[in-house]
Amino acid sequence: MQDTDSNLGIASASMPPARLAAWLRLERTHGIGPRTAAALLAAFGSVEAIFDADVGALGAHVSPAQARALRQPVSPDTARLVDATRRWLDEPGHHLLALGQPGYPALLANIHDPPILLYINGRMESLNMPALAIVGSRNASAQGKANAQAFAEALSMAGVAIVSGLALGVDAAAHEGALRGPGGTIAVVGTGPDLIYPARNRALAARIGQAGCIVSEYPIGTPPLPSNFPKRNRIISGLVAGVLVVEAAAKSGSLITARQAAEQGREVFAIPGSIHAALSKGCHELIREGAKLVDTAQDVLEAMQVSPLVLAHAPPAAPAAQASDDPLLAALGHDPVEPDALLARIGGTPGELSTRLLLLELDGLLERLPGGFVQRVAKDMS
Repeated sequence: MQDTDSNLGIASASMPPARLAAWLRLERTHGIGPRTAAALLAAFGSVEAIFDADVGALGAHVSPAQARALRQPVSPDTARLVDATRRWLDEPGHHLLALGQPGYPALLANIHDPPILLYINGRMESLNMPALAIVGSRNASAQGKANAQAFAEALSMAGVAIVSGLALGVDAAAHEGALRGPGGTIAVVGTGPDLIYPARNRALAARIGQAGCIVSEYPIGTPPLPSNFPKRNRIISGLVAGVLVVEAAAKSGSLITARQAAEQGREVFAIPGSIHAALSKGCHELIREGAKLVDTAQDVLEAMQVSPLVLAHAPPAAPAAQASDDPLLAALGHDPVEPDALLARIGGTPGELSTRLLLLELDGLLERLPGGFVQRVAKDMS
């Protein structure tokens, strides 16, 4: 890569230390947020020129306190961070994109507070594909995870990149499904790009780095602080044309992501569920607020107005699941039910029912929910 201003947005081993240090200083300067950083870059033409300017020149664009902060010398912590970042960038597939520079995702650049820096591990071209976010509960039901995986796979097969947060539950299922198609997947994380959280998803993260990319706004070494995750949700919604909420409780981080998406002008979709299921409450709330109710991937593709070329590669909707001859499955329906109520429907003894429920659970056709409830799991989705 040539060391020219046209490449300011992409940092690699060839980036001069002074330039990398300037970007990291700008991102770490107290009181300088994305909007102020963008104004300074527009005024001075390059990130280095900002730090070459005197207090008087800076004062024409920022407050006196901000101008003084920008004139502070490089701190030892920043110098160590520069060294750590350069070592990270020396590894294959590692990139750094800066706000306002070539390669920075256009959709994300237009949100209210885009990140000044994006650390990327993997294929940067994933950031330029049509994309949809799939989010939902970390404590998802088996049906919720199956739905997330099925929707993600169908959309990925249609050439849509799936964006999620690498959390357990719906996020992990969505990443898994997306990896089965050419659209691939993007994981937006709440740690530094050199860390994986939760550790249980380390193998999944490695696969994402090969077939898609992992994105973070946090510097090297940043631990999984609780405040990082709500903040990163704006990036998940900012990278995409729409957000699909699969399962969410009434008070859920997924609802924050969905509402941020709406504020950013993105489409919001929600999968409805049983009126008796706590993890359906958030989706139903979003639908009442104007989210589009969807029950097939084709619904999402049409609402996103995916180009005919991409849509032509979408798989046909799966045929509706055939009614089972098993009377117990028929009696279960698709709502959570207590075993005692189920026993009243079909008769028999508690021991016989327990055995039949166990066999269905082993076949993946049933899951046990908190409070002693059981629920049927649909294998196919139309």
